[in-house]
Amino acid sequence: MRILDRYLGRIILQYTLIAMLVLIGLFTFVNFIDQLGDLGQGNYNLKEAIAYVTLIIPRTIYELFPMAALLGTIIGLSMLANDSELIVMRSSGVSMVQITAAALKMGGVFVIAAILIGELISPYTETKAQRGRAEALQQGIKQQTDLGLWMRDAQTVVNIREVLPDLTLLDIKVFDIGDNHQLRSLLAADYGAFKGDHWALRHVKQTRADPEKGTEIINTDTAKWVSQVTPQILSVFLVKPDQLSFMQLSRYINHLNENQQQTAPYELAFWNKIMLPLSAAVMVMLALPFVFASLRSGTLGRSLFIGIMLGIGFYVANKGFGYIVLVYGLPPLLGATVPVIVFLLLALVMMRKVE
Repeated sequence: MRILDRYLGRIILQYTLIAMLVLIGLFTFVNFIDQLGDLGQGNYNLKEAIAYVTLIIPRTIYELFPMAALLGTIIGLSMLANDSELIVMRSSGVSMVQITAAALKMGGVFVIAAILIGELISPYTETKAQRGRAEALQQGIKQQTDLGLWMRDAQTVVNIREVLPDLTLLDIKVFDIGDNHQLRSLLAADYGAFKGDHWALRHVKQTRADPEKGTEIINTDTAKWVSQVTPQILSVFLVKPDQLSFMQLSRYINHLNENQQQTAPYELAFWNKIMLPLSAAVMVMLALPFVFASLRSGTLGRSLFIGIMLGIGFYVANKGFGYIVLVYGLPPLLGATVPVIVFLLLALVMMRKVE
């Protein structure tokens, strides 16, 4: 059985990688076309667009793992069936359960690979891609991991530690720089919300530096800050759920709850982080009935076509049902689990019929 496991695993892996390369090429091309509309805005040029599209490839791989696993398993085992190798295996006493177990072992490898990419590689490259694109589109704004956003606004330099999902600001500092490049005053606020044409700040501490009078500190509960920095400008710097790893999402959801923010998109991403790797194994299981059915009917082409449609259907259902859950206020857990459970039940029913 070990020889059979290695042989079937190698075939499935080989064709899954081929399917993945084709899908990556297609989705990367679509992502690149999508970026062409932003060329010329700020410093966003062709080089920046190519860098962005390249850096989001790990996220694309992560999201396409289930579809690639389904297509790779169908194509690989169909090639074996076309060469009568599966028939020989069955004639030699190898049961369908043993072939299924061998395929699912490779499905386990896909689960581990998806987890590693989703937790270690994709969050880093996605954050770098989004940050680089945002900084290029908004000239004069820089984002750093620990120091927040830095930007110039007339004769002031502004630092914002965090932009929350509802576009309120946390930990704002406004440095007033005079014509002689010396600091005239520092305004620090714990919280800021946009009201009409200005920012309403709360828990404000203003420090003024006067060469004659010395340093003066003024504490107020509220203050008005008129700035060219608008919520529309800051919206591109929001933390995207896809940027975060499993642990980062968990911490960020707790952080948003503490600040009384909407957490549903981040909870959906959290559960997707759990379910998407498992769905790769489900797709491997779903592929097997098509191959075994084709052994009897000889309709490999039709089985392959149906498999491709199911792969696309799962990708669309996984994305679409998540949006439905967010729009109608349903529990985010449903958005991540329902598509996987439906396709798992479909795979079990089809396997039972083939048996």
